[in-house]
Amino acid sequence: MDKVIFLDRDGTINKEVEYLHRPEDLVILPGVASALRQLKEHGFRLVIVTNQAGVARGYYTEEDVKVLHTYLNTLLENEHATIDHFFYCPHHPVHGIGSYKKDCHCRKPETGMLEMAEEYYQIDKHHSYMIGDKLLDTEAGHNYGIKSILVGTGYGKELLEEIPQNKEHKYFNYFAENLQQAADWILKEEGDIK
Repeated sequence: MDKVIFLDRDGTINKEVEYLHRPEDLVILPGVASALRQLKEHGFRLVIVTNQAGVARGYYTEEDVKVLHTYLNTLLENEHATIDHFFYCPHHPVHGIGSYKKDCHCRKPETGMLEMAEEYYQIDKHHSYMIGDKLLDTEAGHNYGIKSILVGTGYGKELLEEIPQNKEHKYFNYFAENLQQAADWILKEEGDIK
């Protein structure tokens, strides 16, 4: 069975840039590469699942998404922190153009992209996690039946402030300031670090 870390991209791995699609605009957040490397060293597969409504809206192409992902992995390769698989949703139910305008099963918080990973891995849901900076990310993980972590990078900090204090949220199991803190929590959950 495979332990998988599902990761949102924008705001979780890289700096939030509206409709990011150009490699020159990609900025990996501080500490991300070392956190990813640490998770890989503990046997986790790393899988990005990202909504890409910019494709649906006609702002950029699916090929642009693939080029950006290749570039991201080129940067992460130097840190031994490459992503094992990338899945993206190019649809939008309201603002999509042509065939991209549809209510699909892959757009988070639906679980389609996580299910796509089952073609490549035997996912051990008891030891797999979803990390993202939006509730639709953590809701996708929750809906898929795995633990989810909301990170404070991207939109996560603002979201946390909207949730009443001392109240558990049904869509995430833990709030982490950043990806490193999320990785540390996962490894403690797994008993890999004390």
